Amino acid sequence: MGSTGFVVGLTGGIGSGKSTVAGLFEKLGAGIVDTDVIAHLLTQSGGTAIAPIRAAFGPDFIADDGALDRAKMRKLIFSDAAAKHRLEQILHPLILEQARVEMAQMQEKPYIILVVPLLPESPAFRQLIRRMLVVDSAEATRIARVMDRSRIDATEVRNIIAQQTPRAERLKMADDVIHNDAGLDSLAEQVAVLHGRYSAMQNSN
Repeated sequence: MGSTGFVVGLTGGIGSGKSTVAGLFEKLGAGIVDTDVIAHLLTQSGGTAIAPIRAAFGPDFIADDGALDRAKMRKLIFSDAAAKHRLEQILHPLILEQARVEMAQMQEKPYIILVVPLLPESPAFRQLIRRMLVVDSAEATRIARVMDRSRIDATEVRNIIAQQTPRAERLKMADDVIHNDAGLDSLAEQVAVLHGRYSAMQNSN
């Protein structure tokens, strides 16, 4: 664990509201390290992952602006498990390295929320955390949220959900669960309760 303090892994299926929950924790003073944000930085123009992605997948997967062509890559990895694995082998070590750097810079925070969408199937990230927090909401709600924000159709969202850890399995692994079906006030209340709990756990370390 080292000197990174008390780390809570925040996860949940696509569209469950992880970013919203992370934002609420951040307002209460938690340190936030978001692996999705890190992945975006690594795959933008000039990002560390661009050269190895170009070498592994060819120039067709790099957009004209020099960033990863995300739509094209998403289509490929959802139809080709070997390609998905190849992409993960490039990205995961780079994300992990950057996450460790960011966590080390947050030692003054009461605790750290590490946002990892695929935490259940990422052993290297699970080693960094003390508790797993799952944001959960009904599948229909999640599909509607993703369609709303990403302009992809319901079939594609269902395909993504089908490739993620099943909901029941994720909940079984959870130390804590936040239910995100009843609006922002309910969410903020649940976050406030957990903030108190995590701060106390950090102090009792």
